[in-house]
Amino acid sequence: MHSFRFKKYLICFGLAILSVTPSFASGGSEPSGLSVNFILHPEQVFSNGYLVDVPLLESINRKEQFQFTEIAQKKPFFGWRVNSNKANTVQSAYEIVVYANDNTPANAQTIMWASGKVLSNDSINVKYNGKPLAPNSIYSWKVKTWNNYSEESTFSDIQQFKTAPVLLDYSTARYPLQKKDDYPVLLQRLKKSNDLFIDFGKAGFGRLRLTLFGTNAPGNVTIHVGEAVKDGRVDRKPAGTIRYSSTSLALKPGWNTYIVTVAPDELNTSADAILMPTYIGEVTPFRYAEIENYSEKNIGKENVVRETVNYPFNDQDSYFESSNNVLNQIWELSKYSVKATSFAGIYVDGDRERIPYEADALINQLSHYSVAREFNLARHTHEYLIKNATWPTEWILQSVLVAWNDYLYTGNKDSLEYFYDDLKHKSLIVLADEKDGLISTKTKKLDKSVMGLVHAKWDISDIVDWPHAGVVNKIGETDGFIFTEKNTVVNAFHYRAIFLLSEISKVLDRKDDHQFFSAKEKFLKKQFNDKLVDKNRGIYIDGVGTTHSSLHANMFPLLFGLVAEENRAAVISFVKSRGMACSVYGAQFLLEAIYDANNAQYGESLLTSTGKRSWFNMIKIGSTISLEAWDNEFKPNLDWNHAWGAAPANIIPRKIMGIEPIERGFRKIQIKPQPANLKFAKIKYPTILGDVLVSFTNDPGKKFILDITSPANSTVKVYLPKVSERYQIMVDNEVATGIEDGAYVVVDNVGSGSHLFSISSK
Repeated sequence: MHSFRFKKYLICFGLAILSVTPSFASGGSEPSGLSVNFILHPEQVFSNGYLVDVPLLESINRKEQFQFTEIAQKKPFFGWRVNSNKANTVQSAYEIVVYANDNTPANAQTIMWASGKVLSNDSINVKYNGKPLAPNSIYSWKVKTWNNYSEESTFSDIQQFKTAPVLLDYSTARYPLQKKDDYPVLLQRLKKSNDLFIDFGKAGFGRLRLTLFGTNAPGNVTIHVGEAVKDGRVDRKPAGTIRYSSTSLALKPGWNTYIVTVAPDELNTSADAILMPTYIGEVTPFRYAEIENYSEKNIGKENVVRETVNYPFNDQDSYFESSNNVLNQIWELSKYSVKATSFAGIYVDGDRERIPYEADALINQLSHYSVAREFNLARHTHEYLIKNATWPTEWILQSVLVAWNDYLYTGNKDSLEYFYDDLKHKSLIVLADEKDGLISTKTKKLDKSVMGLVHAKWDISDIVDWPHAGVVNKIGETDGFIFTEKNTVVNAFHYRAIFLLSEISKVLDRKDDHQFFSAKEKFLKKQFNDKLVDKNRGIYIDGVGTTHSSLHANMFPLLFGLVAEENRAAVISFVKSRGMACSVYGAQFLLEAIYDANNAQYGESLLTSTGKRSWFNMIKIGSTISLEAWDNEFKPNLDWNHAWGAAPANIIPRKIMGIEPIERGFRKIQIKPQPANLKFAKIKYPTILGDVLVSFTNDPGKKFILDITSPANSTVKVYLPKVSERYQIMVDNEVATGIEDGAYVVVDNVGSGSHLFSISSK
């Protein structure tokens, strides 16, 4: 064992920080990135989805149908980025001033809250503590900070926000939906015809705006839009529920601009579907368009616009690039999928139904966190699903997992507190057997009262993965899983929910609950392994009463920490033997389990596969948004716009680059790269405290170089892959040592700023 010897520590608010003086980008010391209830730009004003240049204070008196981001919480919380040109910076104090803005007389301001100098390292989730805020009012605020170098910043720029018409004790804020004008990357006239073919490069949810010329003679053109192309034209009969539609447009004389409206689909505008707001109108996903029977020669790309709709998204928040071009393409597909499928202002299951589901929300949440500094859409979706649970047993249990992610990534516990009783019910502990603690949906315990407790909309039943054999094809995606009364996958999720409730109750200082859930978790783990392990093979069976073992029955216990040490090798070997015998949804958990078990080579082979069960196959068949299934072969009614197929958006940053929060709100960050065959990679990962930059070069067995930059107010635990049994570590060009942890050497409590690490064989 090696021990890391530090020459000097800086101690501030309980944080032990390695004191070194590497290069760190200089900049203004005033705080930046201000937010109110996670909203970074509450001052923005929209008109029918488009940003306008009208100041917030002026907009409320305009006679226009503007859309605003409204803060409905009586005591909102503030956040900011701590800036410094020095490494190892920790905030030591802050001062906030909040003003009330009054238009009569102009520029008059009243101080609502002057915090004074508050000794604290909190730079996120700082709760308002001033005079009561009024509804339908505009407020301004600013902040200054002090740090552990006894430096005082100037005040930040002023940020404004508007309160909602009704103020509540708790409410999650959201931006309005945003429109963007996309122009074709290709517009060409088809040979020997009056037909125009249009390609926007990527699919997007929206509608067409066309500026066309009509003659005095009556005439119609036909507009075709779709996600797929066939023989150089929009595919009129695509497979599954890949989108295509057409409409006839009667041209008026002269040049006119037309909005090609989208007819509502009966299925995705049903009672359970999320409807588009009236200021946006109905949309459809499409990449390609055709204008049939249009003879006017004078037409350019500026005449054809796709009004594309999505939740506000900053493409510059993240990037990834590596030595593997397939992996790079998969990252771009997955990142864009998160953006494009946010069109409804809540995570939905693609265009076919437009219904939120917990399983989609979990993958979407982790992926959205990884590609944009955005937390409200995930929280809003989660809270909607708490009150509108869907039918799969495991997905109801996943609400607890989503709640914990929300807290861990934001550091904010408001949602946990507000929905705590609901989260306890979502554990489905009411269905537990009195003797072994395992739950079942096949007993009389599942009745209307349970349905009410979890706010279920439909009858609850176990899913494991989707689709099942015989639902839309003969194979299904459950790896032959045998459903029994006590299901291994369901109980793995139940165990994880109970484990997390022990953590949540601790965070919320619910001492009795913490004691109860902690004891329950230990009991469940023992019973799970007593009842569900095949003792001869050391792997898990699908449930009590069967000898069949599936990928799913083993990958979930592996992921959730249920596997006894003596069985780990057997379980990992079995999981690897099954390949990608799961859906795009199941792939999220399979890859997490594989990487958490330090099987990076196998994980990379799954991620970068070019077979049919791969993300590359989605690209190869022509989609620019992740699919609902691997291929039409596995789900004949699949759609081409399903973010639950975008798992690489979070697997790449969290598992390959190894960036995950150890402490709430990224106060402590783990960087544990698993490079496998990658020669180099670099990433920008947005966190609530600021950006994390990680790059590495990898010469397996010889040398690994890691360059990191972490935001002020954070510390980092760095894992360096052990290149050989004898090695040398350098930290910021000085020889150092670390603590061995399996295949890694750990350098802990590294301060903020830029640091360079290397480990080489001796």
